Amino acid sequence: MIIQPKVRGFICTTAHPGGCEKMVEEQINYAQAQGALNGPKNALIIGASTGYGLATRASCLAGKTKTIGVSFEKPAEDSRTASAGWYNTAAFEHIAHKHKVYAKSINGDAFSNAIKQQTANLIRADLGQVDLVVYSLASPRRTHPQTGEVSTSVLKPIGKNFSGKTVDPIRGIVKEITLEPATEAEIADTVAVMGGEDWEMWINLLRKENLLAPGVITLAYTYIGPELTHAIYKDGTIGRAKEDLQQSANRLNQQLNHSGGQALLSVNKALVTQASSAIPVVPLYISLLFKIMKEKGTHEGCVEQIQRLFRQHLYSSAPPPRDAAGRIRLDDLEMQADVQQKVAELWPQVTTENLRKLTDIAGYLDDFYRLFGFNSKEIDYNSEVEVNIPIESIREAYESI
Repeated sequence: MIIQPKVRGFICTTAHPGGCEKMVEEQINYAQAQGALNGPKNALIIGASTGYGLATRASCLAGKTKTIGVSFEKPAEDSRTASAGWYNTAAFEHIAHKHKVYAKSINGDAFSNAIKQQTANLIRADLGQVDLVVYSLASPRRTHPQTGEVSTSVLKPIGKNFSGKTVDPIRGIVKEITLEPATEAEIADTVAVMGGEDWEMWINLLRKENLLAPGVITLAYTYIGPELTHAIYKDGTIGRAKEDLQQSANRLNQQLNHSGGQALLSVNKALVTQASSAIPVVPLYISLLFKIMKEKGTHEGCVEQIQRLFRQHLYSSAPPPRDAAGRIRLDDLEMQADVQQKVAELWPQVTTENLRKLTDIAGYLDDFYRLFGFNSKEIDYNSEVEVNIPIESIREAYESI
């Protein structure tokens, strides 16, 4: 079938397999071009199909790391394409196997006990132990594996209404929004989905079954952002979940220290991801940030960030100092004073009429469409393509769906 982008809200409901493969290939090629990497031997990446999780897997491939990726993606069905994450995973495995590097994927609800146990069994059978566990899960809802309670996250301020400026990037319209504060139940639900409990459950299971190598590193990705976004992010429901994630990191770190391991948070840069596209205010902030950082020559995408994480922080003999909370700060270039000052100066000036002049909304949109396999210069989007692409390591499961 011929596949064109169909956008509904902040999500593209179609994905192009050829474009997704090109995007994955570009990330892997970039990581390999940085030279040999003295990194992990065996890695588990929970949330491996898009964004920072996918970039982590691409960076692992550059170091010949054996990877198991866990994600929850949809295969193609009838006239509907598969999700972008499905195509990304299929492409990653194809490229990894071509390079004769172990890569297997598990497709299912990472919050469930069944998927955790399936993953543990695969580690035991194929790898023995893992020395890197990355938690990069982004999901709007969670079914608790013990209670069966379903929690849905919300993007709301806490304590008072929030009014501010945002942009509809697809229509190119700058507008004011007002959000009512979250209820206590909504705060608790957001923490349940986006906090650290599930990360701890994963690590506790793997530790109990002796699947964590001595000196293991486990890592979760987080974001803080500038004061401009604090009302809706750091001081909102997401921020409350991120505080919970920090507490989980502290507890896991104490447990793992006994065997030379460590649990870390990496504070990453604001980028266009399926998750960030949903957060009010953030798309306009990112559009301004991209323009300023590109002009300054400091802009990085997902794989550039993760390469810096691996080479300068996790696997460096002389890593930079961490912040007061012990976090790795990959957002250091974003948070430079001159960058943030320029964002603050431009913010009140942006209107629908001058949006393209003052911001890099074009770059934002390009990154957004590329998330779903579109806007690749090497793909003819008017040609028919096969949409039923299997993931090699779960081919049997795919064919039974």
